[in-house]
This record gives sequence, structure tokens and C-alpha cells, in this order.
Amino acid sequence: IIGSGPQGEPVTASVLRPQPTRMVTVGGLYFARQIALRAMATGACVVIATGRPGAWKDVERAAGQQADGRPVPLAQIRRLSPFDPPTATEDTPLLVIHDGGAVPQELFPPHSAWQTTMYVLPYLHPQVGSSTFANAADLVLLQRLPLNQAELAGRIWYLQPPKVQQLTRIPDKEIIVVGNMVWAPVELVTKSKEEQILGPIRRGD
Repeated sequence: IIGSGPQGEPVTASVLRPQPTRMVTVGGLYFARQIALRAMATGACVVIATGRPGAWKDVERAAGQQADGRPVPLAQIRRLSPFDPPTATEDTPLLVIHDGGAVPQELFPPHSAWQTTMYVLPYLHPQVGSSTFANAADLVLLQRLPLNQAELAGRIWYLQPPKVQQLTRIPDKEIIVVGNMVWAPVELVTKSKEEQILGPIRRGD
């Protein structure tokens, strides 16, 4: 569940699928961390490759601890350098979160069924337009963008001018979900347990 629709109905997205999948989030850490928590709740293994591990510690702690006090392997924080991720299966799908700044290298392309790589972008940089991960993204989640970034999003994901303009007017608690034949405004919804971990809904890092 990503959030709620115009009538308050739950809006879902197939983040973990039987195909290798790429996701992009643009606009900050909040809803990227929310997706990580919800993926873990479904039994997924979440591996976070980041240069700012402190920003993800709350997600790691949410997975719990083993008897020896070490974090449960369901959530792992790793350095932002190449490594072999765990094997993804239908019973334990894999979400690799690449939190590597505005112009990340594609270090962890999804290569097997039930593996999703999610790229967390703080904003939309012009160089992203020529990147494989953005052009090949199966699902894109966008918070409000300034006009120049909204126009760039339009060029990357083939958005018509009215949708580009809409991207500049999204409330802080709303995102736009973009996918294959999909354009959906979604209001972020945080339950009490999530809010204890992440705090209130916000835009930016």
C-alpha cells in the first residue's frame, strides 16, 4: 500500500514482483523509508546501500534484534560500493535501496525474479535523463518539483504539459505515481507505529 486515492481508497503498487524491477523515488527520504518498512512487513529482505547510514538506522532497528543483540538480517545497511546482494526468492523477495545522491551509478541493477532496486533521489538532476535506471524505471514516485525539474521529468518519462504543471503543485503529503500507463496522485498515509519510527509526513530529507 502506497497511500490513499481521491476517495480515501487504498492505493497499492507491485513493488516486489516475479520480474527484475527498477523503482525511482524523487523528493526525499520519508516515503522511501516508508516503502522499506512496508516491504519488510511483507517478508522482504531490504538491503540499503548508502553513504549516510544514520538516516536509515531507524529502519534497521524496526526489523528487530537477534538474541545476540545484532540486527535481524531482514534489514541490512551496507556501504555504497559493489557487493553481491542476497538471493531473491518468491518467499523472501529482495528490495535493494540505492541511496547514492542525485546522480547515482547503477551498482545494483536488478538481475533476477523477485528483486527490486529502488533509487532514492533527493532531487532530479539533469544527468539523470541519460541514465539507464531512470529511463528503464518500472515505477516512479515523485514529490513536488520546481518547474525546471518537472520539465525534466516530463522529458524522461514522456509526460504531457498538464501533468508537468501538476508536478509543481503537489501538496507536501502527496506524491504522483508514474508507471506504464499509470498516472496516479496518492496521499501519503502513516499509521501510528510508522510515525513512531519515521515521524510525521514531510517533504525533503
